[in-house]
Amino acid sequence: MNVLAVIHGSTARSGVFGDVVDELGHRIEEWSLAWGTPPPRPIDDYGAVMVFGGSMHADQDDHHPWLRDENFFIQRLLDLRVPLLGVCLGAQLLAKACHASVHPASEPEIGWYPIDVLDPAADDPLLGSLPRRFEAFQWHYYTYGVPGGAVELARSAICSQAYRLGQFAWGIQFHPEVKLHQIMGWIDEAGDELLCPVEELVEETERRIDEWNDLGRRISGEFMRVAERERKVA
Repeated sequence: MNVLAVIHGSTARSGVFGDVVDELGHRIEEWSLAWGTPPPRPIDDYGAVMVFGGSMHADQDDHHPWLRDENFFIQRLLDLRVPLLGVCLGAQLLAKACHASVHPASEPEIGWYPIDVLDPAADDPLLGSLPRRFEAFQWHYYTYGVPGGAVELARSAICSQAYRLGQFAWGIQFHPEVKLHQIMGWIDEAGDELLCPVEELVEETERRIDEWNDLGRRISGEFMRVAERERKVA
């Protein structure tokens, strides 16, 4: 099965999600609408699509005109019922494509924050097996309104953290895909703009990263199982 990873820069990529795709014997291809080129293959050749994060915000169409094209691209994926997983910016773009709001959060979440998995997630294919409360790695300034008809699956004290739209689309605000080197790169890029003590963030990340990557592998593995089942049915 071909899996498309929609990326928004060189440092926000598929991480452990890409590893899981490879280990399951599928093929992952990275592509960005910012490149101004068509995807590597026709949309209906992909059994699943993952939309990852980026340094831009979901409402910055004027600064990044290709975001308008990405909005239509996501709507097309939904019309085709392609299994879709949006992470951070990807979750916001999915919400935006469904005509929900995207806007600054009441405060940024940078680092490790507790997340509560909500009761409707009990039978969710992706989040149903997760602990009811866990510490998640976050890096975002914006949030989304849960789209109409979607089921909210998780929240932090600041904002919504996950939702499912229909049977094949999910948005996740936290970053279950990141590896240690990605986080360290983001910390270096942030420099003096980082809103928490660097040493504390690095120490906590190094302590938590192995368990965190295990959780990310669980989420991405379950998503791929959804895609595999849908491919067999189709």
